[in-house]
Amino acid sequence: MSMKYGKQYDILTFGDLCVDLIVTGDDVVPQFGQFEKLVGNYELEMGGSSSIFACQAAKLGLRVGILGRVGDDDFGRLVLRRLVESGVDIQHVIIDPTLKTGLGIALCQGNDRAILTYLGSLNAVFPEQISDDLLRSARHLHHGSFFLQTNLCPAIPGIFARARSFGLSTSLDTNWDPEEKWNSTLQQTLLLTDVFLPNEQEAAFISRTSSLEESIQVFQGMGVAIIAVKQGEKGALVVSKGERHTCILPVSTGGDSVGTGDSFDAGFLAGWLRGLPLDQCLKIACHCGRQVAAQTGGIRNQPNWATVTQLAGIENSE
Repeated sequence: MSMKYGKQYDILTFGDLCVDLIVTGDDVVPQFGQFEKLVGNYELEMGGSSSIFACQAAKLGLRVGILGRVGDDDFGRLVLRRLVESGVDIQHVIIDPTLKTGLGIALCQGNDRAILTYLGSLNAVFPEQISDDLLRSARHLHHGSFFLQTNLCPAIPGIFARARSFGLSTSLDTNWDPEEKWNSTLQQTLLLTDVFLPNEQEAAFISRTSSLEESIQVFQGMGVAIIAVKQGEKGALVVSKGERHTCILPVSTGGDSVGTGDSFDAGFLAGWLRGLPLDQCLKIACHCGRQVAAQTGGIRNQPNWATVTQLAGIENSE
């Protein structure tokens, strides 16, 4: 995309920078008591919701800046290399020798997974790093891993409010809350969110309702303009005012689910920031998620703009 908008970035995001150790097999559930089990495979790849999101957004032709921190270690160098390879601007990423780079261990079994997370650099983003000048450099602000980026949680409503005052649109994907409290400053943040991108389970917990329809009503009542909900094998749904669209694609096989939701988010916003209709944004999002789900790791099969628009049957204007 061009600089016609007068901004350095189309999207700015805060990176939960880490690596994923992805362990796959028919039975990956550890058994204590010094039992040893054999697993089918493992992969080591860049992880982090916002980091995977940033890579996909850049591959879709958006100018993406990421703010974050990594350790001065091999894992940190892997993260930086993957971001650069994907086209993400890393000038706002700090290499901190006092930290270990964050690590997520994903135990993947069938279509499900369990995750063990070491925070390290993952949550080492602080409010004072997010200056007015940095916010003014972007058209849109995206925040992921809301509950894991603990140092930012108290400040996110204020950051979103500042972003909006500078003319940025905002989007949010909370991901899972390890403490399962689903609060912090989330309610205040949602009041300042233009595009909300939860999965169905997260939507239910956040809204404290028992059905997706009730969840949507809660979020619309808070003023969220666009709600795009990921529903796993059931596809996805987007609702905005009088509009409602669904997308169901054949389920991918051969990979894992790591990063599928983050690439979905990037796909949706890549369409939305180009001014495409919401049904087309949703198709692009679903195809991004499906492509990633076909491979192990969150970034290895992320499509570019030409590929995903062809898959979605949308005319590529670029």
